[in-house]
Amino acid sequence: MTRLPYVAKRAEELLGSSVVATAPVAGGDISTATRIRLSDGTTALVKTHHQAPEGFFDAEARGLRWLAEAGGVAVPEVLGGDHECLILRWVEPGKSTIDAAVSFGQALAATHLAGAPSYGLDDDGFIGRLPLPNKTAPTWAEFYATRRVLPYLKLARDRGAASETEADAIEAVIGRFADLLPEEPPSRLHGDLWNGNVLWSLDGVIRVIDPAAYGGHRETDLAMLSLFGLPHLPRVMDAYAEAAPLADGWEERLGLHQLFPLLVHSCMFGGGYAARAAAIAERHT
Repeated sequence: MTRLPYVAKRAEELLGSSVVATAPVAGGDISTATRIRLSDGTTALVKTHHQAPEGFFDAEARGLRWLAEAGGVAVPEVLGGDHECLILRWVEPGKSTIDAAVSFGQALAATHLAGAPSYGLDDDGFIGRLPLPNKTAPTWAEFYATRRVLPYLKLARDRGAASETEADAIEAVIGRFADLLPEEPPSRLHGDLWNGNVLWSLDGVIRVIDPAAYGGHRETDLAMLSLFGLPHLPRVMDAYAEAAPLADGWEERLGLHQLFPLLVHSCMFGGGYAARAAAIAERHT
């Protein structure tokens, strides 16, 4: 590894230990990632974003620590950070295995069952580079409608990423959320649980990264896993359901819980994501 002066200096200031080597890490589309080695032998990942929105890395660090408190799914240890960067203990990548998938399903169930005080969270967060409103609501149907679907539907429409016909179809199903989405106690959610945020590590333990954590309905985490795929996903889901049985009809409801990530992707990337969301909505109206 070489030495990247700016990253090394920030890490040394925050960790109080000398950086002996740095190397860029490919893959991040929002933050710049750098692997560092400290003089005490620690290897860490430094995420930097010189124009990060206020509270961007604070929200990520809080989310990781909140998930860690559940004692379920593993997360990288937060070593330090500030408004421009976050430093995590390095996770050495490994292969996807059935054993790790089964353990992950069980661990995810434990994290969800650790619960949350309410639907939402005390502080707002971020989903990708977009603001994520977390103001609490008394029911899941209300929270999901007003904090997850409507804000991104409006943004997608304003950006021209959703047509009026698509938006009308999605709005029509929002009014039926109270009938279509069963209530259950709030779960402790990762909130952005797609394949890219699931790390298969060399030690055989799956760790999750980049959370958009909040208290919500656990089917939303499962819906995102199903939407974007994951190696050995059926084993994950079977292990999850055995540890924490789901309400009848959960598979049919996954599409409804995919409206949120589809609209987020529509806002960020355009494409056909809003059309996919509208097609799901039409099946439920």
